[in-house]
Amino acid sequence: MRDLNFNHLRYFWAVAHEGSLTRAAQHMNLSQSALSVQIQKLEHQMGHPLFERVGKKLVLTEAGQIALDYADTVFKAGDELMSTLRGRPTASRQVLRVGALTTLSRNFQLEFLRPLVGRSDVELIVRSGNMRDLLAQLEAHAIDVVLANSAAPRDARSALRNHLLNAQPVSLVGRPRSDGRVLNFPDDLRSEPLLLPSLDSDIRVAFDRILEMAGIRPVILAEVDDMAMLRLMAREREGVALVPPIVVRDELESGILVEHCRIPEVTESFYAIIQKRRFPNALLSELLARGETVGGVE
Repeated sequence: MRDLNFNHLRYFWAVAHEGSLTRAAQHMNLSQSALSVQIQKLEHQMGHPLFERVGKKLVLTEAGQIALDYADTVFKAGDELMSTLRGRPTASRQVLRVGALTTLSRNFQLEFLRPLVGRSDVELIVRSGNMRDLLAQLEAHAIDVVLANSAAPRDARSALRNHLLNAQPVSLVGRPRSDGRVLNFPDDLRSEPLLLPSLDSDIRVAFDRILEMAGIRPVILAEVDDMAMLRLMAREREGVALVPPIVVRDELESGILVEHCRIPEVTESFYAIIQKRRFPNALLSELLARGETVGGVE
């Protein structure tokens, strides 16, 4: 195998960051055709296409994203060498890009990422968004994993994989009651004000089914699609909130909130959604390996 041509790699690196052959060629004082030839030579040497054209845009392939990560590391190492020789050393780090649903429990996200938090050799990039946008970023190799509380839709052609990380119980929680009265589920929900997740939530659908079967029309104070906001409202308002206890773990431990009852046969599932890749991120593989004893793969 021939040695890697670092001139070709730098040309690729410039195009990948510019997102355009034209702009990269202008910055490097090359013709667009000459730059295109250099990229083709690198692709031939690596044995994989590095870009694909989507409309008028150049989009990195999976191999292209891997190559860019390594190119970033290579050229960053050169900067680090110069910094070290100038008396300002820096350390290179591996990168894991995580997408998380805006509504997902922050406590769960932290539990999943905790083995990497604080490591000097790891850079964590966490982006929030809705499922559609995050899955689009995953398929474009812009992120390595999507954390969600529902599985990604799949068909026979899909390259997505749903790793079940955990299934948490769901409870009604609220501020402590001065009279010590115990919540009688479900009968007390005829009059007890409720703070509920939105109708898009799987646990809300299951909870509504239980109340419907019991002939109960609940008194709803608020419907909130953000678990962080639901947690804050549970702290501030009367009534009880429907949440997995992990969402309000700190409040339960401190006594600000109490768990009034578990909801039978209702759980919230947490998934790590990945795209099947030839070149998996080693940091992600490490995190998923820790969760294999808890969940599984769909």
